Amino acid sequence: MTQFDRRNISMMMDFYEMTMANGYFGGENTNTRVAFDVFYRRNPDNGGFAIFAGLREVVEYVENMRFAADDIEYLRRQNLFSEDFLRYLADFRFKGDIYAFPEGTIMYPDEPILTVVAPLIDAQLVETAILAQINHQSLIATKARRIVRAAQNRAVSDFGARRAHNMDAATYGARAAYIGGVVGTATVSAGQIWNIPVSGTMAHSWVMFYGDEFAAFARYAKVYPDACVLLVDTYDVLESGIPNAIRTAKEILEPLGKRLKGIRIDSGDLAYLSKKVRKMLDAAGLNDCKIIASNSLDEFTIASLLAQGACIDSFGVGERLITAKSEPVFGAVYKLAAVEEKGTFSPRIKVSENVEKITNPGLKDVYRIYDESGHAVADLLASFNEKVDLRHSFRYVDPEKPWKNRAFPENYTAKNLRQLFVKDGKRTRELPELTDIRAFVQKQLDGGEIWEEEQRFENPHRHYLDMTPDYYELKMSLLHETRKQHGENL
Repeated sequence: MTQFDRRNISMMMDFYEMTMANGYFGGENTNTRVAFDVFYRRNPDNGGFAIFAGLREVVEYVENMRFAADDIEYLRRQNLFSEDFLRYLADFRFKGDIYAFPEGTIMYPDEPILTVVAPLIDAQLVETAILAQINHQSLIATKARRIVRAAQNRAVSDFGARRAHNMDAATYGARAAYIGGVVGTATVSAGQIWNIPVSGTMAHSWVMFYGDEFAAFARYAKVYPDACVLLVDTYDVLESGIPNAIRTAKEILEPLGKRLKGIRIDSGDLAYLSKKVRKMLDAAGLNDCKIIASNSLDEFTIASLLAQGACIDSFGVGERLITAKSEPVFGAVYKLAAVEEKGTFSPRIKVSENVEKITNPGLKDVYRIYDESGHAVADLLASFNEKVDLRHSFRYVDPEKPWKNRAFPENYTAKNLRQLFVKDGKRTRELPELTDIRAFVQKQLDGGEIWEEEQRFENPHRHYLDMTPDYYELKMSLLHETRKQHGENL
């Protein structure tokens, strides 16, 4: 097998999903439906929020989930699975429902961002693939937004493909970074698939190949007179690179009626060099020439550069974006929330000595609560299809301080964040284009819906996840019942 062979990503799962499915097949009613929630417990980098990404890939995965003859034969060779089960897999199609936040929704810990309601085996087999897409893309989208925010309205481009964990991570990472707010990518595959703007000029090898820096610049300017950006740090930025860039602008481009679009600095003291370069370019009449910086940048280095007065117009960000280097694990999990019994979903709860690992049971809805100005003040967990009417004062429970009497004032509004995207294995609605998802993120964060205080890097304001009184009582009663059944020490 080579990397160019056709892959069946339906097989991208943890092996225990298959062993559990085989076990259920032999002893349970496989038509029994269950509900699994996807949620995460902590925002990356101690931030105030995260961005939900990867939903399109989840929908496409479940729609196309199949097991081919060679997949069945591989599983047969494991000597663990019954022939009846393997025949079942040969005809397998996902028959479940998926409820989720719209892609690009600003999200917070412990709320069910996606729920699979499906026959038992169907729900079990999709676990790893769903988590892989959501964990990766949500992580990169969130990191990208932090970097874009640090850049203070300067353009940020994704330069990370060569440092990504593999080719898929580079491609899907570019998609997620675009959702998070970067203006484009250097990754051609991502540009081709999703129409993300692509950009790229030269590497140091271009300059080194020609030997003479001016000759290299002149050749590039003649080939690309309308899009000439020169990499000026191959030898010496101030003594060689910028003088040769200015010479190229004057001797090659200006006689053609063209302007030097920009220069890029990829090493050295970027704050110091950019200020010196700006003066040199301005003195040469190249006030419109942009200065682009790259080299192991992230939100922290960018914020520091701008605080030092760096004269940088845009940033190319690579490894620390595409790998989310400061916190490379998102941590979303997939937990059983309910099991259908006699036509009704009975809630299930996971109990742990760590309070943060106790799950929120049952089928539920998530409402975002807005004040009169349209600011999101909290999210609210409610039982599935429970009525939430905020036309009058509405009592809620803060699960960390349940003894306090809390209520949302009248004239607040509530929006159910979750929508049905897949029914019986088929999508129920058109999925938005990538540019629309990106604009949706920007509208929430820059349009005043999400508090500015939640977006700061240091000690962001915490967005509260409250519960309706009925849902809180359901959770507490289930905890009490579970303690009685399994031991008072739970």
